[in-house]
Amino acid sequence: MDREQDDETVPIAELLDERRRLLNVAYWMLGRSQDADDAVAETYRRWYGLPDDRRIRIAEPRSWLVKTVGGICLERLAPAGRSHPGTVGAAPPQDLEEEVSQALLEALDTLSPAERAAFVLNDVFRVAPGTVAAIVGQTEQECGELAARARHSLRTRWAHPTTPQQHDRVVLAVRQACVAENPARLTSLLAPDATVFFDGGGKVRTLTRPVHGARRATRSLLTLLAGRPRTTLHCQSVNGRTGIVVRYGDEVAAVISLDVAGDHVVQIWAVLNPDKLRHWNRAATQER
Repeated sequence: MDREQDDETVPIAELLDERRRLLNVAYWMLGRSQDADDAVAETYRRWYGLPDDRRIRIAEPRSWLVKTVGGICLERLAPAGRSHPGTVGAAPPQDLEEEVSQALLEALDTLSPAERAAFVLNDVFRVAPGTVAAIVGQTEQECGELAARARHSLRTRWAHPTTPQQHDRVVLAVRQACVAENPARLTSLLAPDATVFFDGGGKVRTLTRPVHGARRATRSLLTLLAGRPRTTLHCQSVNGRTGIVVRYGDEVAAVISLDVAGDHVVQIWAVLNPDKLRHWNRAATQER
């Protein structure tokens, strides 16, 4: 027997445990057993597509497989290729039937792909932070922030479920209040303990700490969005949910995501980091 092939032999119990873990990761991320099966099959196709010498040099095959299946799931969660996780009639793997409820899957589906991946990999499967960062394509700190945001979103949505129609109505009302520079109306749309996070990435001068409380959040938002007539606000899809895209002239200057619970906004994330807005501005340039 070839020595290198002999070194690749793995006990059957370990093989089954490995495959079950990959299926569980994929199911939590995608929400349907067929999609999970497909993602795991693609993962193994990529494994066996590696040159033999490269595959043998991988010190931790399971880590490589988890990283690969996570990346595949993240690609499929992107808006362009996204299915509808949690579709009625999709049976979960048997060992997850009690652990993952339909309601939880629907709640996970309200997260952005990056939030969902960070939460599932970090909180559910305790994947090493470096591996999570490699899958999501952000730093470990940013992935920690994504997971924290996901936890908060899930808690608030679990307590105060919101339909997509409700979410859209609240976001539209927030945009209108900001355009009208109406602090009373804007404050009424925010939860009393609403929080605003500003992500400038150290590339623009903005607040580095969250702003807590409806009135302070209102003040900071209206200050940020002052400067019309060149500053315009548009409701657009942001990570699969309606958000607000802020333009200064022809340039996308900020992208604002809102977490809604019931009829009120509980969290606002304003991305002003030019690096993260590059693809928005490239898309805007192509449209002109």
